[in-house]
Amino acid sequence: MKTSYITLIVAALGASALTSCVEEVFPTSGMVQSQLEGSPKATEAIVMGMPAYLNVADVMNADQAYDWGNPALMHVRDVMTEDLCAPNIGYNWFTTWSSVRVSVGEQYMATQWIWYSYSKQVQTTNQAVAAIDPETTDPTLRAYLGAAHAFRASVYMDWARMYEFMPNDVVSGVNGDGNNVTGYTVPIVTEKTTEEDSRDNPRRTHAEMVEFIKSDLEKAIELMSSNCAARPSKILPDLSVAYGLMARLNMWDASFYDVAYNVPEQDAAKAAAGYAEALKYAQLATAGYTPTTEDQWLSTATGFNDLSTPSWMWGQQYVTEDDAVQTALLNWTSWMCNETTFGYASAGVWLQIGASLYNQINDRDFRKLTFVAPNGSSLESRVPFISEEFAKENFEPYYSVKFRPGSGVTTDYKTSCVVAIPLMRVEEMYLIAAEAAAHANPAEGASLLENFMKTYRFNTYKCYATQMDDVINEIILQKRIELWGEGQTFFDVKRLNMSVTRAYNGTNFNWGADTYNTNGRPAWMNFVIIVSEGDNNAGVRGWNNPNPYGAYKPIDE
Repeated sequence: MKTSYITLIVAALGASALTSCVEEVFPTSGMVQSQLEGSPKATEAIVMGMPAYLNVADVMNADQAYDWGNPALMHVRDVMTEDLCAPNIGYNWFTTWSSVRVSVGEQYMATQWIWYSYSKQVQTTNQAVAAIDPETTDPTLRAYLGAAHAFRASVYMDWARMYEFMPNDVVSGVNGDGNNVTGYTVPIVTEKTTEEDSRDNPRRTHAEMVEFIKSDLEKAIELMSSNCAARPSKILPDLSVAYGLMARLNMWDASFYDVAYNVPEQDAAKAAAGYAEALKYAQLATAGYTPTTEDQWLSTATGFNDLSTPSWMWGQQYVTEDDAVQTALLNWTSWMCNETTFGYASAGVWLQIGASLYNQINDRDFRKLTFVAPNGSSLESRVPFISEEFAKENFEPYYSVKFRPGSGVTTDYKTSCVVAIPLMRVEEMYLIAAEAAAHANPAEGASLLENFMKTYRFNTYKCYATQMDDVINEIILQKRIELWGEGQTFFDVKRLNMSVTRAYNGTNFNWGADTYNTNGRPAWMNFVIIVSEGDNNAGVRGWNNPNPYGAYKPIDE
């Protein structure tokens, strides 16, 4: 379905956010901005608007069943890998991305939705940054302002990494206008950007974007390192999250300069420095958290739906009043929880782990018990279900039960859909540290991985790899298992130039629909910008990413 185009502009505290978005400001009950800035409660409301917007469903007002906020963007990234799949049926609205359909192009609503969603997320963070005096000494306001800078850094990091054009073996970085867009990300909009600025706001290079995000994170760390109140909830970033985001940023930046990953620029010194910084910040981020235990992981009531889980550093939380919850369909539970009796999963879009990844999980590893075991497996009777009867009637091998409905309730959507979603867990920091170390010293990276796995996953684990590439691949394997379904694997595949392999004997991907095999990072991981952005922003016009549609042919059974 093509979308119709109107001149679309997001207004953010008197400054334009990005063209190609609906003109809109948050309601202020008749108050002017100066009144908002002087009201503690209003300031708090603006800050809480950042996490609240992550929950918003149907932002396009177009009844598109993929349009359920930030969790849907996470799911888009996951279906573009080889680790997560679902049947390619009419109810599966994410086949646009898993099958690389025509609607990934610049003229389609699915493309508009992603660009619009990130534009709006940026708007909420810019409003929060603008609402607080940067020189404030108030501990609560310092915490809020630090959270706003960290939140904006996170939004831009995800957005930029998705749109950054990286080399691949099928689609050239030179677009139809003759411009080489390799290494270009997205425009930068801050609380100071005017509408005039936004009309000629170019895509930023990798280096420019990293500098901007790093500046936000440095401000966040400074604000939250001293004279800072405790955050009221894990729905806001704190100092540990800022450290974690800095670790993610440095891994992305280091890989960009690492000759091993088919990158546009090669600089061994920059790569080494980035990995060293990632190691430092990942280790700083772990303080105060403990990895998820077996009981927590396998709980049928609170498994991966509870913000208070000690390993969760940052998360998203649905509440009953959210429109996404009230729809019963446009939310995380509907799509990600196979055990409910309502929603898209139970309608046939059963969420599954890729068979090849499942087969690489050690049988001693309790993480394997959140996926239905093949018939005859010794694990078949050990997978904990909310309802054994429901599972027996409906489930097949590789189905997921990682994400449980709220309170383990499978029938009442008002309870089932009130869940939390992990945005950052401490386990990721342990694995970032291991990978960062391995780039300089493979033995150290292997040792860090072994310590994590033996202590927190299964005590007989052994990393047999010794060469750097093999150690890094083993670390990434464990990271893929650990963060399955949490929207992070995409970024590792893209930055490390990893292949996606879906066509193989025993695959559970849809033959002839999703069975793509790539040589290195897929071209489809370079997202296309919606056409109306170029229509309204001269800085982007002519600088779009080439369309990956048709670049790959599915492998028939």
